[in-house]
Amino acid sequence: MKQNQCWPVARRRSGRDAQGLVLAIVAGFMLSLAASTPSPAQEAEGVDTALVIAVDVSNSVDENRYRLQMEGIASALEDPGVVRTILNGPRSSILVSLVTWADRAEVAMPWMRIGSEDDARNVAQTVRNLPHMTGEFTCLGTMLRFVNDKILPQIPVHALRTVVDVSGDGADNCNAQEPVAAVRDEIASYGTTINGLPILEGQEVATIEDWYRDNVKAGPGSFILPAVGFSDFGRAIRQKFIVEISSVTPGPGLVQTARHAGD
Repeated sequence: MKQNQCWPVARRRSGRDAQGLVLAIVAGFMLSLAASTPSPAQEAEGVDTALVIAVDVSNSVDENRYRLQMEGIASALEDPGVVRTILNGPRSSILVSLVTWADRAEVAMPWMRIGSEDDARNVAQTVRNLPHMTGEFTCLGTMLRFVNDKILPQIPVHALRTVVDVSGDGADNCNAQEPVAAVRDEIASYGTTINGLPILEGQEVATIEDWYRDNVKAGPGSFILPAVGFSDFGRAIRQKFIVEISSVTPGPGLVQTARHAGD
């Protein structure tokens, strides 16, 4: 794991200054979290979509690729078209959580609510500030088990739809005790949709899209939308969010459109 670049600055300060800096960072995060925490009225009303964004951070994802993914997600969440789609829903709001995964899965960002442009900017900034987490292997099945057991049961309010958005550039390469498809099917059996965003770059570029279709995609209205390399990730995730949040069943031309967009 790479070291957070903020720490060397703190070491050069006096103990009192360093403590003040840490307290300021914590206070800023708590204010952002409070702004996106549902009020009692919002809890009663619920949200349109609870969206888990699951991002591959295995050893094929260097610092540049990690930042392309985080900036792509952040820019998509505050994109006017995405915000408009959120606000036009029956409950005018969604919940978003972000999970990073490699050898194991971790909650990088807990559930946060987006019900306004300000909320979208707050969540986007939280995503941009996430430290670079990494790992060696691509344990997608382990991640799905973590999401099923630890993330989905913790959705804080009722959601009309639950979506798990999985992105990565390789197939599962762990010796897990249960097949990826078995965990996938268990999640889908509860009515959750799992969509895939295979990144067509690297050693598995010729096979990863079909692998995602066979092992990841599942549930009501599920689809696969590839990114043509990490540089195309931002475009793909924005398009994917709009389809997922609007709950419109994607047509057969969606993947073809994605391919042309990356040319």
